[in-house]
Amino acid sequence: MLIGRSDPERPCITICTGTGCVAGGAGDVVEAFRKVLADHGLSRRVEIRLTGCHGFCEMGPLVTLQPSETFYPKVRPKDAKRIIEQTVLNKEPIEELLYRDPSTHEPIEHEGDIPFYSHQHRIVLAENGRIDPTNLNDFLDIGGYLALQNVLATMSPADVIDDVSRSGLRGRGGAGFPAGPKWKIASEQPAACKYVVCNGDEGDPGAYMDRSVLEGNPHRVLEGMCIGAYAIGAQQGFIYVRHEYPLAVGRISRAVQDARRAGMLGERILGTDFSFDLKVVRGAGAFVCGEETALIASIEGRKGEPRQRPPYPAVSGYMGSPTVINNVETWANIPHIINNGPDWYASIGSEHSKGTKIFSLVGKVNCTGLVEVPMGTSIRSIVYDIGGGIPDQKALKAVQTGGPAGGCLPADQIDLPIDFEALREAGTIMGSGGLIVMDESTCMVDVARYFTGFLEEESCGKCYPCRKGTQRMRELLEDICEGRGTMEHLSLLDELGATVNTTSMCGLGQNAATPVLSTIRYFRDEYIAHIRDHCCPAGVCTELIRFEIMADLCDGCGACAKVCPAEAIFGEKNELHTIDPNLCIKCGTCKDVCTKDAVLVLSGGGHEH
Repeated sequence: MLIGRSDPERPCITICTGTGCVAGGAGDVVEAFRKVLADHGLSRRVEIRLTGCHGFCEMGPLVTLQPSETFYPKVRPKDAKRIIEQTVLNKEPIEELLYRDPSTHEPIEHEGDIPFYSHQHRIVLAENGRIDPTNLNDFLDIGGYLALQNVLATMSPADVIDDVSRSGLRGRGGAGFPAGPKWKIASEQPAACKYVVCNGDEGDPGAYMDRSVLEGNPHRVLEGMCIGAYAIGAQQGFIYVRHEYPLAVGRISRAVQDARRAGMLGERILGTDFSFDLKVVRGAGAFVCGEETALIASIEGRKGEPRQRPPYPAVSGYMGSPTVINNVETWANIPHIINNGPDWYASIGSEHSKGTKIFSLVGKVNCTGLVEVPMGTSIRSIVYDIGGGIPDQKALKAVQTGGPAGGCLPADQIDLPIDFEALREAGTIMGSGGLIVMDESTCMVDVARYFTGFLEEESCGKCYPCRKGTQRMRELLEDICEGRGTMEHLSLLDELGATVNTTSMCGLGQNAATPVLSTIRYFRDEYIAHIRDHCCPAGVCTELIRFEIMADLCDGCGACAKVCPAEAIFGEKNELHTIDPNLCIKCGTCKDVCTKDAVLVLSGGGHEH
C-alpha cells in the first residue's frame, strides 16, 4: 500500500512557485517566511510548502494559509512577518493584504470564495495548490498512484480501455480525438514494441496550461502514462517538453527519477509483471512539433516536420511501432477517471465533449490566469464570472479561441458553449486551450495579420499550400493595414484561406487561415473600412492614422515633447504644441502621457479615436 507522511493538523503556508510567481519574486518571499519562522522558533511547528501554479498568475506571488484557506495575493518579502504574527499565530486576517474583487472592491479572505476560483470546476488543476511537486510523499498523501495500483491489481488492459472510452475523454491537444478508441487501435496492433508519448510542446503565445501541470503535479501525468502504457502494452514512453520550459523540465525529470526509485517506473512496477519506463526529451521550440508526426520525428532525432497520414501513429509511430500520443492535460485526467469511474467523468461537460477543459485566459480581461471549467461552459461565464469582465469599462469586441491558428468570435457570440462541435461550427477551434479577450481598442485586421505572420514563421515549409499560402495571406493583410488594399484583396483572402485550410498536410496548415477567415466572416465591415475609407476604426494601423494636438485642450505643459522618441513635437512652454506628421512615428507615447486628453488619434477622414 502506498502511504505518505504529512500531518494534516500542522499549520501550513503554501507559496506558489510556478513560473509566473517565481518571475514575480516568489523566491525572495519564501526566504522571508523561512527567516521569520526561524526567528520565532516556529520552523518545526509551521510547514512551508512550495507548490506549483495556483492559476491566478497576475496576482502572484500567491500565499495561502492552511487549514484556514486565507489567501494573500501579490505578497512581498516585507509582508511575511505580519502574516505569520497576525494570521498564523493570532488567526486574524490582514485586511489590506487580502484580495479585492475588481467589481465591488470588497476584501475576500478565503481562496474558495474568490470568483476567479469559485466559478471553476477543477479536476486536473485541483491538486496544484495542495502539494509540493518535488515531493513524492505529498502526492502519495492525496492518493497518488492509487489509480495505477488499482489498475494493476484488478483490471485487464481491455477494462482500462473500456473505462476510458465510456468516460468520453477526448484529446486535449487540439484535435479532440477520443482517447479510448485511439488506445484500442494501438492495443490491437501485433507489434513487439509499443510506445506512449506525452506531448508537452506547448507553443501557443500566451498559453501555459501544460507547463503549469508539469510544474505543479508531474506525478499525476506519469501515473496517467503508466496506466495508458499498461492498457496498450507499451514498455517505453517519452515526455516531450520544449526547452524554453526549464522549470517544467526540471520537475518532470525529478518526478521520473523519484517514481523509478519508488517502484512506480522500471521493472516489475509495484511488484507486478508490468514493466515500463519513461524518458524526458527536450524540444527545440518549433511550433510545428506540436503536431504528432512532427513530434515523433523530433524524438527520433530527425527534423521536426509532419508526414502524410495514414498510417496514424497508433498504427505506425515512433520507429514504425504503434504509438499513443496524448497531451499533458489528457494524461493527467486518466487517474481521475480510474479513481472516480467513467460515469462520473461522463456526467461532466456537454453531450459530445465530456469532462473539463483548462484555458489560458489572457488579454483585455480583469482577471487573467488558468481557468478549468466543464466543457460546454459559455464564453460569457469565463470572461465575466471568472475573468471579472473588461477593464476600464470598455466593451468586449472579440474572443479568440484555439491559439494562433484559432478563430476570432465577436461579442454577440458570447453565449456560445465552448466545446469541440460548437466552436468548429462557429468557425474556430478548441486548440490546446488559449483564450484571448479583446476589447474595442483592438483592430481585427491587425490581429489577423499578427497571427498569420506567426504561423508563416512557424511553418516547417514541407507543403506548398502552408509555406506559400501563409506568406501570401500575410502580404495581403499588410497591404490592407497599410492602406494599399483593394476589394480584390478581400476576395483573394477568402479564396486563398479556403485553399490553405483544405489542402495543407498537417494541423498547422489546415487551420492556418482560420484567424483570417473568421475575422472576415465576423468583422468584414472593419476590412472594408480599411480598404474603402483608408480608416482603421480601432486606431491601431499606423499607416492609416495620425496624431494631432487639440488647441482648445493643450496647456503647453511640454510633457508630450519630453517623451517623444522621434522629437516630432514642437512648441514653447505654456503655448500650443504641434506634431510634425513627417517626423511622427505614431508610437502613441504622447497620448499616453497627456493629462489633458489633448492628443487625438485621427483615422481616415478625420475620424477620432
